[in-house]
Amino acid sequence: MIPPSPSRSVELPTNETELCYLPAVAQWRLIVDRRLSARELLEACLGRIERINPHINAIVTMHAEEAREQARAADDALARGEEPGPLHGLVIAHKDLMATKGMRTTWGSRLFEHFVPAEDAEPAVKMRQAGAIRLGKTNVPEMGAGSHTFNPVFGATRNPYDRTKTAGGSSGGAGAALASGLLSLADGSDMGGSLRNPGSFNNVVGLRAAPGRVSRVPVLNGWSNLSVVGGMGRTVAECALLTGVLAGFGPRDPVSLPGDGSEFIAIAHEEPAASLKGLRVGWSRDLGGLPVDPAVTAVLEAQGRPALEALGAEVRDLEPDLDGAEESFRILRAWEMAQSYGDYYRKDPSLLSENVRNNVSWGIDLTATDIHRALLARTRLHGRMAELFEEIDILATPAVQIPPFPVEWTWPREVAGVPQPDYLGWMRASWYISATVMPAISVPCGFTADGLPVGIQFVGRSLAEAEVLRVSMAFEAANPAWQVRPSFPEDAA
Repeated sequence: MIPPSPSRSVELPTNETELCYLPAVAQWRLIVDRRLSARELLEACLGRIERINPHINAIVTMHAEEAREQARAADDALARGEEPGPLHGLVIAHKDLMATKGMRTTWGSRLFEHFVPAEDAEPAVKMRQAGAIRLGKTNVPEMGAGSHTFNPVFGATRNPYDRTKTAGGSSGGAGAALASGLLSLADGSDMGGSLRNPGSFNNVVGLRAAPGRVSRVPVLNGWSNLSVVGGMGRTVAECALLTGVLAGFGPRDPVSLPGDGSEFIAIAHEEPAASLKGLRVGWSRDLGGLPVDPAVTAVLEAQGRPALEALGAEVRDLEPDLDGAEESFRILRAWEMAQSYGDYYRKDPSLLSENVRNNVSWGIDLTATDIHRALLARTRLHGRMAELFEEIDILATPAVQIPPFPVEWTWPREVAGVPQPDYLGWMRASWYISATVMPAISVPCGFTADGLPVGIQFVGRSLAEAEVLRVSMAFEAANPAWQVRPSFPEDAA
């Protein structure tokens, strides 16, 4: 069933750049109203990719002709009167960690540089069935390890707002592509912040939904809930739309949650709330003592908190007790990395990047007692967070502790003058929340004095993605930082 038209009319843009930046929900409305064809939208995106992608290296595998065939079929189906899906005609690219039938999936690794899967992952199937037009793959760090997108197969992805800086990761290619107007929507995944970090770094939106909300089939360890698959968009509504398509019970995923995702699709077509009166927001400056770059804090205090207060929310200073997040996340992540890549490590460690090698080597030495200790610590952490959400409705925190850093770095060695032990250290604001199992989203908040994007992270109670999305939509309407686009010479021509 087609959702009702938004109360605001959708005008057809007069040029390709404006069309490519039009929110996906509006692009979809123009297509199903037969004012724009799927082929026209695709050609606009392909033209923009040709002009812009060489500057940022966000999309690394292209199947343009396959996409054109899909777009023609989408237009023909609409002409025959077939009911359009919720993504009908929208242009997407899949993260290069997601298996795609007939389209290579490299994981950013020389080991899989020429690997072409025989089947689609379940999320890719859902997007295709919803009418999306897939044109390629977005760049990732090797094996998705780290919040900085570079690898030996495709090189680094650059930040659209400053091409000397990183786009973050591991969904860095997806974030940069969206920020640059190359795609309507993009999928990603998030273990330690891989949707939220590139959301913050690229001035777009990334939602880490509750584990089990999106089926991950095929999945190696179905009982783990550290990593989730999710969606990204230029706006919260776009993120809600893709989440709705991806969500739904999957019988082959043992932690899959019931539901069909329809509530999130409905949210995508809602008007944002004009008031958040009565909402209790816990305002955390540093998640209980983490170092945070003053440039990030300045943006959140100047543009984040005032927007919430202007909406009528009750904002109170609060620092959560995240004891146990460090130990549990590090142990469980290392254990999973060792199970996934231990055989390659034993055969020849040089086949893997430094980040992967370090995690695998530590994970191999873990004992059953270590794993049990981590699970107990995570259980206690979740219990304390559940108690916290009896006092508040939403927790607001930095999405990332620093602004985007130089693309030549492998990872930041310090944050606010505090040395960091490894490539995970500087991203604790994201992965501490991952350890809690609570849903979280990064939403554009503003820019540093140097013009670098800063996101705000909203964390909700267990399974409360709908509330997180609605609060984020209201915040986005009150703080339109998402409307600030990166500058490319081609757009000025």
